[in-house]
Amino acid sequence: MLISLHIENIAVIKSVDFDFDSGFIALTGETGAGKSIVIDSINYLLGGKAERELIRTGAESGMVSALFGDMSDATLSKLSDFGIEAADDGTLLIQRTLSFSGHSRINVNGRAVSASVLKSITPYLITVHGQSDTSQLVDPGSHLELLDTYAGTKELLTEYKSSYQRLEKVRKDIREITEKAAESERKKEILEYQINDIDALALHAGEEEELVDKKVKIKNSEKITKNSEFVFKALKGSEKGSVSYLLDRSATALSQISDVVADFSDYSERIRDILYQIDDIAEEVYAVLSDIAEDPTETLNDIESRLDKISKLKRKYGLTVEEVLRFRDRAAEELETLENSDGILKALEKEERACYDEALNLANQLHQRRLQAVRELEEKVKDTLEFLDMPKVVFFISIKESFKNEEKVLGAEGSDNVEFYISANRGAEAQPLSKIASGGELSRIMLALKSVIADKDGVPTLIYDEIDTGVSGKTARKIGIKMLSLSKSTQLFCVTHSAQIASLADMHFLISKSDVGAMTETTVRVLDEEGRISELSRILGGIDITESQRAAAIDMLKEKPQYI
Repeated sequence: MLISLHIENIAVIKSVDFDFDSGFIALTGETGAGKSIVIDSINYLLGGKAERELIRTGAESGMVSALFGDMSDATLSKLSDFGIEAADDGTLLIQRTLSFSGHSRINVNGRAVSASVLKSITPYLITVHGQSDTSQLVDPGSHLELLDTYAGTKELLTEYKSSYQRLEKVRKDIREITEKAAESERKKEILEYQINDIDALALHAGEEEELVDKKVKIKNSEKITKNSEFVFKALKGSEKGSVSYLLDRSATALSQISDVVADFSDYSERIRDILYQIDDIAEEVYAVLSDIAEDPTETLNDIESRLDKISKLKRKYGLTVEEVLRFRDRAAEELETLENSDGILKALEKEERACYDEALNLANQLHQRRLQAVRELEEKVKDTLEFLDMPKVVFFISIKESFKNEEKVLGAEGSDNVEFYISANRGAEAQPLSKIASGGELSRIMLALKSVIADKDGVPTLIYDEIDTGVSGKTARKIGIKMLSLSKSTQLFCVTHSAQIASLADMHFLISKSDVGAMTETTVRVLDEEGRISELSRILGGIDITESQRAAAIDMLKEKPQYI
């Protein structure tokens, strides 16, 4: 559940703090007081888009933080997937800061996380239902998701989606091979030409660098030869005057008297080590001489010709020799695919059938699970709608499977097309929910659906943002009663303009605004009994609060115990 909420420098809010209990919590206030800013702040905390327009005028940054507790095992498991643990007291603190530059920082229990991680964990903590959700009800695409939530198909649907993705991958491969087959002969000729063009030069990785290095040596052959011959002769090439000869004689001389002078044995060994290094250097220098051709001009021409051929290949197939060789390998693979396309196609078609059968089996299980849930969900929603002053309501769920040539057509969610149908009036034929125009009816349908599936989705905190739009009087009271009932198992918030609903809350917050200097500030306070009477009277009344309005507010508060 949501334990506390802090909002700082967001729109007209300078700094507000909420401390919440479990149960039913109402938030009221005049239009424009900042109720929507509170919801916007919560949505931002839950992973909503970071827009710097949220930041209060004159502030460098805005921040929202929330403390959650009493988390379910599913929530703790999800946190563990990202290496996040609850605090020692079992709480979770989420903080999100937005700077004026647009940069957003997110911390969960003091650990920095990405926006994608935040969006992955917050659905396990809190759900916000607003008027936009009510509007989405007219989209049949949302109906299957609601049915699946009630039917508890999450794990099965995940398994199906994985299987369906494999099926789609195979089908994509089949389409690509089929499309390529139409032009395969022309493509084969091109690929064969490209492969032969590259193979004719017999390239190897690093060859261009080797040729350039050899070219530099040849251009400087006279200098290299002169100096290398001198070094080799000085180090090793002279029979008696070379460094190697002198070091060898010195080491021998020292070893002959090492039994007389103890340190000379060590000196002899050290000279031998130096001698070996000198010999290695001399051999390396001599090896360079072997790279110098007898006819440098002819060799240089050969190198220039080779480099020119390499350059032409690079202009056609890649920026480097390595890229040219990779191009050749890809071309060879594609050519092999084309030459073996018939066999590959048959293998893929066989694999497609196996993947389809696997996905179909899971789709059939989903269909059966949904069918089992449909009748129960219909009855519960119908009962709830009747309680919410829609006594003549007809509500049913259409679930149909798609077929093509007597074979089930599979989609991303299975084989089912789901749509809700409703008739609110006696004798009227039930129509798709998308035909419903009344905002009040949509609000009640949304509440009915959400209240029925609340125990199924396992979210500990629900926020309803003005979904009571379009209803009043007795109907609003019944919506409040339903919310009060729902709050026994789920912490429930309701942003409302209805006294009939707000009077049933366990906690009641008043959101108001006032001018402080040159700025407007939103403030929040939890209402005591007298404060609730005043606020409910304001909602019920006009400009001036009358005694009859206060009496009505008091009566509403007194009625609450009978609904508990």
